[in-house]
Amino acid sequence: MSDVREFEERLRTVARERYHDRHPFNIRMHQGELTPDELRRWIANRFHYQRHIPVKDALITAKLETSALRRMWLRRIQDHDGAAEGEGGIERWLRLGEAAGLDRSLLLSGRSVLPGVRLAVDGYVNFCRLRSPLEAVAASLTELSAPDIMRTRIDAFERHYRWIDGDGLAYFRTRETQGRQDSREALDLVLSWARSEDDRERAVAALAFKCDVLWSLLDAVDHADPKEGHADPKEGHADPEEGP
Repeated sequence: MSDVREFEERLRTVARERYHDRHPFNIRMHQGELTPDELRRWIANRFHYQRHIPVKDALITAKLETSALRRMWLRRIQDHDGAAEGEGGIERWLRLGEAAGLDRSLLLSGRSVLPGVRLAVDGYVNFCRLRSPLEAVAASLTELSAPDIMRTRIDAFERHYRWIDGDGLAYFRTRETQGRQDSREALDLVLSWARSEDDRERAVAALAFKCDVLWSLLDAVDHADPKEGHADPKEGHADPEEGP
């Protein structure tokens, strides 16, 4: 039992110490230091990641051996794709973009997605396609840290980016609850599946890889040329004054 507790603490330490809430771009976001163009660039590029979440979850679902496990993981796909048109996390992210002055057609077209973001997202999807169920599920354990960053992000947007309509923050509010449930389920699976030391090392490495994916995505957004990956606001939208 002590080995299991130590293994869980190793996973939690990776999620805590390598999560992208420590990235300089996220720190600037939460301190209210992003310009409207920087925030729009992040929203547009992060959408490329968001729209691939149900894709990677479908790949994970196909690896699961029981109906009960598949039913559990299928909920994640519905959480993002919705049970009907106009529902789900992807739709809520599109509404965030619209609240920030971006036309959803721009987000859906992918025209503003940076090469580094495409590479990071492709790497994660292919990891879930090619690796074992243990590694694919372990990679999702960044959700252990997600609820905290969602709360911090909501507070930051409400305080510093009040030009974004509050209804656009629905994605963050929903993920506070969903993230807790998702991380509990995934952690239970990883703790029960990783019986050997080799299994545990692979699980820890998978979680570290996922942290690198999220960090690399922000690197691409943070260091982009202002002319590259620029998400133009919809026609007729006036930029707010910059600053809090």
